[in-house]
Amino acid sequence: MASAFVAFLLLFYFTSAAATFSDTSHVINLNSQIHAKIGPTAWYSPSGRFAFGFLPQGNGFLVGIWIVDYTNNADSQNITVWTANRDHPPVPSSATIELTREGRLVMNADNGEIRIADIPEAAACASMEDSGNFVLYGESSNAIWESFDFPTDTILGGQKLPGSHTLFSKVSSSNFSTGRFRLDMQSDGNLVAYPAQIAPEPTDAYWATGTDDKQGQYYLHLDDAGGLKLGEEEFNSKVIKQLNGNYSENMGKTIYRATLDPDGNFRLYYNTSTDHLWQAFNNTCQAKGFCGFNSYCTVTDHQPSCYCVPGTDLINSGETYDGCRRNFTKQKCRGGKTDTTFSYITTAQKLKWEDIPYFSALMSEEDCKKSCLDDCYCDAAEYDSNICNKHQFPLRYGSRDIQKNSTTFFKIGTRRIENRNRTISPELVAVVTTSKKTWLLIPLLTVSLVTYSCAALATFGVFVFKTRVIKYKWLLASRTSGLAKELTLRLYSYKELKEATKGFKEELGKGSFGAVYKGNLNNGEKLVAVKRLQKLVEEGEREFQSEMRAIGKTHHRNLVRLLGYCTEGSNRLLVYEYMSNGSLADLLFRSERCPNWQERVRIAIDVAKGILYLHEECEAPIIHCDIKPQNILLDEFWMAKISDFGLAKLLMPDQTRTMTDTRGTRGYVAPEWQKNMPISLKVDVYSYGIVLLEIICCRRNIDLNVSRPEEIQLSGWAYSCFAAGELGKLVRNEGVDEKPLERMVSVALWCIQSDPILRPSMKGVVLMLEGFTNISTPPCPTA
Repeated sequence: MASAFVAFLLLFYFTSAAATFSDTSHVINLNSQIHAKIGPTAWYSPSGRFAFGFLPQGNGFLVGIWIVDYTNNADSQNITVWTANRDHPPVPSSATIELTREGRLVMNADNGEIRIADIPEAAACASMEDSGNFVLYGESSNAIWESFDFPTDTILGGQKLPGSHTLFSKVSSSNFSTGRFRLDMQSDGNLVAYPAQIAPEPTDAYWATGTDDKQGQYYLHLDDAGGLKLGEEEFNSKVIKQLNGNYSENMGKTIYRATLDPDGNFRLYYNTSTDHLWQAFNNTCQAKGFCGFNSYCTVTDHQPSCYCVPGTDLINSGETYDGCRRNFTKQKCRGGKTDTTFSYITTAQKLKWEDIPYFSALMSEEDCKKSCLDDCYCDAAEYDSNICNKHQFPLRYGSRDIQKNSTTFFKIGTRRIENRNRTISPELVAVVTTSKKTWLLIPLLTVSLVTYSCAALATFGVFVFKTRVIKYKWLLASRTSGLAKELTLRLYSYKELKEATKGFKEELGKGSFGAVYKGNLNNGEKLVAVKRLQKLVEEGEREFQSEMRAIGKTHHRNLVRLLGYCTEGSNRLLVYEYMSNGSLADLLFRSERCPNWQERVRIAIDVAKGILYLHEECEAPIIHCDIKPQNILLDEFWMAKISDFGLAKLLMPDQTRTMTDTRGTRGYVAPEWQKNMPISLKVDVYSYGIVLLEIICCRRNIDLNVSRPEEIQLSGWAYSCFAAGELGKLVRNEGVDEKPLERMVSVALWCIQSDPILRPSMKGVVLMLEGFTNISTPPCPTA
């Protein structure tokens, strides 16, 4: 028995020694080098199936990891599964990769040294593993950096994509730069695909696993048997959803890889084969953004293609994915009406547009066509099942759907062609005569002409007067029915809205000009918010109509949309889209769960973009005058939208400042209101700065229930924390990254400067929030 035990120990020792030797034979030691052109050009895994080294691209090279193809199949090739610095330009053939004496992994090229891996300590060695993972090890033999932690477009068998991590597609099979699509393993447990060129919004998603609203830490896992699974790490790696079946009969012989392909589809492959075992969806045109702006996707012989919509041509000739632009000059909007002498309508069948329209209403097909032709903001109108959806350029997310019975009307521009080589017609040449009869006729004709002109003017004057009296009486009776045609808004009767709100029973809240009630239209199919105004009658019909025109012409995803109104007798009611998730004030100050940091950043950017639209993208600038969390509402997708234009002030197109009485809500009002100074768009910037601080900290600007007196006023306390380098206090040390937090607080502090000149424009605010502009250190707001 003892001899058997000793034999077992010896066998274990020699087996372990052999395994150790096998592993160390592929260890990459310090001072090791590979070269782009001359051998060695790569470091290989123990089995030789994976390689880390130089990848040819165009006339140069990139650094990456690939599956080595040892088959004799002419269709097979080395498959790249990871790339370093993928958006850097290719390097020349003289480039080298070195694990330096100091323990750094770098690439040396003509333009200097490029770091491949950011590591917390010096590496002692490296290894290209048989799993496809390239690993740097520290002095204690611990992994200090792994390529598996920084995936590009692919995960391999045994690899996980943790929550809040993303795969980005490559541009094409030969271009490894970041492409047009992204796949997010979201922190809420949902795996979602989006276009990559925009900040991900729920309305832009084109594929998802539908596993959101879970609790825990999530990951996407591709196991060694080819099974794609969504799991929860906090519950013993519990599988919450399996996307495909396993292929266990090939286990140990096959390398599985799941890739977000250049066409936006997520597919599972094996070895170096180009045939997929599984894919997320079958119709490639499902991928939003597959075709660029103003084009649509269609599948012919199982191959997707992009086509420009009528009235547009390719931006880049031969590049069908880059989108299209107008091939005519669009007339300027004047009063919201199109000059129909410069435009006409053409149609296309069975197209669908998944972008949000700026206008949607029930109407006939002919009315939809005419409505788009008359509306200068409309570039295309999709008509389907008695619903007219109007869109503006650029059009997004278009595709042909043979199952859809829709018609899309496209507005096409035309020009009047003038003949510049005209000659004078002989009939128009004046004949000069000097006969006496002619001289006698001249005064007679003059007197006759004057008499006739006076009579005609008198008749015309009486006609105009009577017409204006009739028109004025009709206007008093119908108030703003003409406005409805101009703005394409629905005119409701008071009875309709009273029935829709069940006698104004369910109050949603109170605004500065009245209460808001929940209503049901179209036999309960459409929820709306009905605002019952109380003070507009005193301000006069003319001002009410000008306000209506301003609000009715605003079309932006971050503004609550005005659907219609009622001006019956003394009643003034506005009908808005219903926002199912309440106000930002409810979410920040009264909700049991504080929104996470990413949600707060997204909401802050949504609000900033809405104000930017009012300030710079409307026909005339609009100062909202009452930006506060109560006036920021959240729709079913938690998108933030600005509401309550009851206090809005319109500027002339060339006007930058105006005098007006104090408006707004205490705590959000800019200092210049109190000084009776002319106000500008910067008053909204100040209010936004206060709201931004409230979003960051999830508390009110003035809070008497705090533990320390210096924290009562949020704006002052925020600057104190900023100056002391203690920003973590503002977010209760919830683990927010320091740089994004510092950026958000800096923007807020610049917005609330006492001097309006120091405040940025809303365009500057958006650029700073999105990281496109550097932010200098803000001074004390009250200095």
